[in-house]
Amino acid sequence: MVKHRPERDSWGSLSDKNVYEWSSEEEEPDGRARPIQVLLVKDDHTFELDEAALSRILLSEEVRDREVVAISVAGAFRKGKSFLMDFMLRYMYNHSSENWLGDASEPLTGFSWRGGSERETTGIQIWSEVFLVDKPDGRKVAVLLMDTQGTFDSQSTLRDSATVFALSTMISSMQVYNISQNVQEDDLQHLQLFTEYGRLAMEETFLKPFQSLIFLVRDWSFPYEFPYGQEGGMKFLEKRLKISENQHEELQNVRKHIHSCFTNISCFLMPHPGLKVATNPHFDGRIKEIDGEFINNLKILVPWILSPRNIDVKEINGSKITCRGLLEYFKAYIKIYQGEELPHPKSMLQATAEANNLAAVAAAKDLYNKKMEEVCGGDRPFLAPSELQNRHGAIREEALQLFRGVKKMGGEEFSRRYLQQLEGEIDEVFVQYIKHNDSKNIFHAARTPATLFVVIFVMYVAAGITGFVGVDIIASLCNMILGLALITLCTWAYIRYSGEYRELGAVIDQVAGALWDQGSTNEALYKLYNVAANHRHLYHHAFPGAHVDDAAEERDKKKD
Repeated sequence: MVKHRPERDSWGSLSDKNVYEWSSEEEEPDGRARPIQVLLVKDDHTFELDEAALSRILLSEEVRDREVVAISVAGAFRKGKSFLMDFMLRYMYNHSSENWLGDASEPLTGFSWRGGSERETTGIQIWSEVFLVDKPDGRKVAVLLMDTQGTFDSQSTLRDSATVFALSTMISSMQVYNISQNVQEDDLQHLQLFTEYGRLAMEETFLKPFQSLIFLVRDWSFPYEFPYGQEGGMKFLEKRLKISENQHEELQNVRKHIHSCFTNISCFLMPHPGLKVATNPHFDGRIKEIDGEFINNLKILVPWILSPRNIDVKEINGSKITCRGLLEYFKAYIKIYQGEELPHPKSMLQATAEANNLAAVAAAKDLYNKKMEEVCGGDRPFLAPSELQNRHGAIREEALQLFRGVKKMGGEEFSRRYLQQLEGEIDEVFVQYIKHNDSKNIFHAARTPATLFVVIFVMYVAAGITGFVGVDIIASLCNMILGLALITLCTWAYIRYSGEYRELGAVIDQVAGALWDQGSTNEALYKLYNVAANHRHLYHHAFPGAHVDDAAEERDKKKD
C-alpha cells in the first residue's frame, strides 16, 4: 500500500531504510510494508482472490490511475525465487546508493523465504508498497513486485501449478522464469503448457499475448562455454531456442510457441551462491556469507531488470494498463480459472494413458460395428429380435476382449472407466441396430398405413350403423374421424414420398404405433411373426410341402 511519506525520491522509495526491517510473518500494526497474499490456494485445490487486499494496494490514491509495471518471478519450488525478490526490494528502496545491497552483515528480509526442501510461498503474494518510478520520457509509473508459488511441489496438482504460473504471466509485464542449472527441454515444455493455459483464458488477439520473458538460469556451471551475465545468456538462449530443419516437429513446435507468446525474450546466467547458502540451515541472507561471484553478478542482474529504461509498462491488446485496470483484469482472469470453462492440464503420463485407452476404445468399437454390419446392417434381411440379441452379446464380448487385450498405460484402475465407457457406447449403438433391423420388418413398415386403414374401415362401418339406427350425432362424429384419418393417411403418404416434413411424419408414426400396440389383433399377428421367425420348425410344420421341397433341394445340392 502506498503511504504518504515526505522523504520519497523520484523512484518513490524511502530514504529511511528502517521501514524495511520487519518480519514477513507479522501483521502491519505500524504501517510498514509487507507481502500481501492476494491469491489463496485452498486445501481442495480451488483458488480465491482476496479482492479487498488487492484493492487496498492497487486503488491507493497515488497509484490507481498510473500505468503499472508488474514484475513477477515464477518457476519450480525451492529454487530461490523469494530470495531473489528480496534483493529486488533492496534495490527499489536503496537504488540511489551505489551500495544498494546494504551492510554485509544485515539479514535479508522482505518476502518470506528459508532454506530447506519444503515449499514456503503459496499462491501469489504482492508487496504492499507500490513503487513510483520516473521513466526516461518523464512518465511516472507504478512498479509492482509479485512473488509466486513454486511449481511441482508435493502438495500441488499440475492444474495448481499451471494456474498460478499462467495467472502471473497474464498479469505481469515482465516474467522472470527462474530455472536451475540449465534450460532443459522439459523446462520449455512446461513453459509451453503454462503459457497456453494462460492464452486460453485471454481474449483472442492478433498481437503476442505476453510481454517480456527473462530466463534466469541459476547455479550455471559452464561459464567456460557461455559466460555469466546477460551477454552469455543471450548466446546460450539463442542456441537453445534455435529452430532447425533437422529438428523433430515436436521440438520445433515448442520453440515456435514460445516465440509466438512473448514480445521480448532474454536470458541471464547466474553462478551458484556458495555452499554456505546451500548447506547452512541458519543462513539468513547476510551478504558476507554469499559467494563473491554471485554478488558481483547480482549487482548487474537486479539493475538490469529494474532500471527505469528497462521496465515495461503492462499492455493488453496494445493498450497500456493502469493499476485500476489491472485489478479488473485480475478479477476477470481468476473467475475464468475458478470455473470449468478451461480444460484441466494433465501430466504427460495421464495424457498419454488417456490417448492410449481412447485408441483401444475406438478399435473395439470399430470391431463391433464391422461385425454387426455383417449381421444386420445395410441390405441384410430382417433378423429375429432374439437372434439379434444373441449375436450382439457374442460380438460385444469379442469387442470387450479386444479392449482388455490391448496393452494400455495407466493401470487397470485407470482403464476401468474407459471399459465402462466402451460398454455404454456399444449398448447405445445396439439400440440403433435394433431400430434399423425393425425397419426391415414388413409388419413394422406397414404399421402406420395399416392402422389408419383399420381406423377408416371401423369408422365407416360405425357411421353406417349409427346412421341407420338414427343416432346422427355419433354418425357425424364417426364420419369426422374417418375424414381426419383419411387426410392423415394422405399426408403420411406424401411425407414418405417427398421426404419433407419429417417431424410431422414421426408424430403420425408415433400415434399409429400407439394405436397398433393397443390393438390385440395386430399384436397377435406381430407376435406370431416373431415366433415363426425364431422357430423355423413351426413354419415347416404349418407348410409341410415347403419343407419337402427344401429337403429335396438340399439333396440335389449334395449330389452336385
